[in-house]
Amino acid sequence: MQRTMLQSKLHRVRVTQSELHYEGSCAIDDDLLDAADIREYQQIDIYNVSNGERFTTYAIRAQRGSRTISVNGAAAHKANPGDILIIAAYAQYSELELQKFHPKLVYVDEQNNIVMQRDFIPAQAA
Repeated sequence: MQRTMLQSKLHRVRVTQSELHYEGSCAIDDDLLDAADIREYQQIDIYNVSNGERFTTYAIRAQRGSRTISVNGAAAHKANPGDILIIAAYAQYSELELQKFHPKLVYVDEQNNIVMQRDFIPAQAA
């Protein structure tokens, strides 16, 4: 059996821009992608804490160190600069892989600087 589990999340990042006339996706600072182990073109779910919108798109790389979070294309209607987002990536794991499973959690400050990273260890695995 395969289970779809949270692979990683960027917690409470702030939207720096939204580009309606871009072909789509969410541009994320390369440092943040690396910290969360999210690959370019990987599917992501975005939960807008500021307005309650939830949507699915894919990640693309923004310039390393820019702290960019740009919601693009039609999704730009769902997030404005300054909005707070949770960006989540999910992956499928076998029962065997789940024995060593730990999602990566990345926390940022108001300027999207990483302030803490950790692998969440579920209680039953600890």
